[in-house]
Amino acid sequence: MEIVPILTAVLGSILVGLIGYLLGSINSAIIITKLWSSQDIRALGSGNAGMTNVLRTQGKIPAVLTIVGDLSKGIIAVLLARLIFSWFSITYMDGAYIAGMFALLGHLFPVYFGFKGGKGVLVSAAVILVINPWVLLVLFVVFVLVVAVSRFVSLGSIACAVLYPLVTMAVLLFQGRPALGGTIFALLMSIIVFYMHRGNIRRLLDGTESRLGSKKNEK
Repeated sequence: MEIVPILTAVLGSILVGLIGYLLGSINSAIIITKLWSSQDIRALGSGNAGMTNVLRTQGKIPAVLTIVGDLSKGIIAVLLARLIFSWFSITYMDGAYIAGMFALLGHLFPVYFGFKGGKGVLVSAAVILVINPWVLLVLFVVFVLVVAVSRFVSLGSIACAVLYPLVTMAVLLFQGRPALGGTIFALLMSIIVFYMHRGNIRRLLDGTESRLGSKKNEK
């Protein structure tokens, strides 16, 4: 491989990673709660800057706006990455993986909000939607079933995180596409989201996790 294509790939990767991180750092839960009630969502309820905590502490309208905001930034980051890679004529790798990973990291550790953000479920869903909507469809069905039965949103998120690499590999193989790169990316995303839910896992095990519709604050 010649030097110029290598430099182009490196520069393109850095650019889409930076864009992904900066977009991911725009935390919808923090911004919307501040505008809605002049409060910091990280000081309310569970302290998590995510949709579930917004729903419990602010209501349905702010929660829906949070969903729209978090999904939008993930989708935009991935689409911009693919556009930039197209401009740079980088065809042997997918910029969506780089932008998606950094959008997730930006959401978890937002540069604009003291590096304290949410847990990344909605951003991950947005990234998956663009990369492979069939994978998201399977995970969405799993999420809905788990939450419907258990009424634990966190359990649904954890179940999807665990299954994401397996579903990705199965769908890619079924589609006749190379599965290694996508599965590795899915595994990394899964580990990050699973780790961010470690507190929820502890509460699920000791029976103190809040169910959907509960007003009890989780700590």
